[in-house]
Amino acid sequence: MATDNEPEAEPVATPLSPPLPSSPAAASRDSAPVPTPAARPSRGRSRHAPGAKRATVIGAGSFGSALAVLLARGGFRTTLQARTAEQAARLNSQRENDVYLPGVELPPQLRIEAASVGVVRADYVFLAVPSRGLGEVIETLGAAGLGKRAAVVSVAKGLVPPRGLAPTTVLAARFGADRVACVGGPAHAQEMVHAGAGLVAASSSEDLARSLAQVFTRAGVVCEQSNDPLGVELAGAAKNAAALAAGATEAQGLNAAGAAAGHIFAEVWRYAEGLGARPESMIGLAGTGDLVATALARDSRNRRAGELLAAGASAAEIPALIGQTVEALESVPLLAAALERAGVGAPVTGALGRLISGELPLDEWVALVRATVPPPARWRRRPQPGFLRRTWRRLSGR
Repeated sequence: MATDNEPEAEPVATPLSPPLPSSPAAASRDSAPVPTPAARPSRGRSRHAPGAKRATVIGAGSFGSALAVLLARGGFRTTLQARTAEQAARLNSQRENDVYLPGVELPPQLRIEAASVGVVRADYVFLAVPSRGLGEVIETLGAAGLGKRAAVVSVAKGLVPPRGLAPTTVLAARFGADRVACVGGPAHAQEMVHAGAGLVAASSSEDLARSLAQVFTRAGVVCEQSNDPLGVELAGAAKNAAALAAGATEAQGLNAAGAAAGHIFAEVWRYAEGLGARPESMIGLAGTGDLVATALARDSRNRRAGELLAAGASAAEIPALIGQTVEALESVPLLAAALERAGVGAPVTGALGRLISGELPLDEWVALVRATVPPPARWRRRPQPGFLRRTWRRLSGR
């Protein structure tokens, strides 16, 4: 089973959404990420304290199911919503998601229902659906009974079509930035449930980021707090693109594979920096940490998709060959278009988009990767001897 920590194709059936609003201002840059100490995981039945918060996870793929298990362990009154009533009934009967998360018992306190039930009583709504379906799901939240104070948390590691916006950008424009968060970092579903992960909870609201980190900590998972949701999400999108690029290039040489991943991270970072994101989001758990976990995973969907592209499979064929959604196949073209609109030079990310579409042959892709030279550093010029004296003379009129 594939291990990329991204939602599978479990989107809720909803009407098509209207055009998405424009991006709001980037999150505050004033404070650095805060690590939250890990606690021992509670493996048994978790008793809910009186007044415990309620969480609904929309999407019963591997990560959505694993996330629901952790939230229940952490003390939230948790509901996992599947796409259909039939799927919910099967999960309730088996108390195991044998398709996406086999071998993991769904705890007895975890409620399971169809997504059509809505989110009326939820204090937290976690969107564990592929990014291509996020726009549709977001449009239905109001009709589904989302409370005026309920928080909405995205766990997708892709971009929302058609403009390639980060999920929290779309959510903040709809519900307000202080109600919106995202979760990133290396978090393969099976390992996360059994041994832990390195999560990042990011929001412009300190209280929201802290509350998410605390529930994961109670469940035994390390979670960093960040006030840079845009940076965390773009790091996740870069990670998926870099993993796919490395998979497509590895057979041609490890140096080429490493160069492809490095170029993409640098190109996305220049874009993220222009939007106000911070470098630690790209080089920390959400970026390089997640990339290493994905690159080392032999059954990574994004890496495997790159290998299949190199073997001659088309992007349309790959999800069926792998058996699950591959986020990067859809998010890379959106990412490349967003970088181009922003005026960011991104030859490798753009070429990867053309490789996915079939416009660029593999040998030309590899040649471009090997030949690409990043922009030079901005050197600081040292003043010539006598600079201060000459400046003083000009100012004094001598």
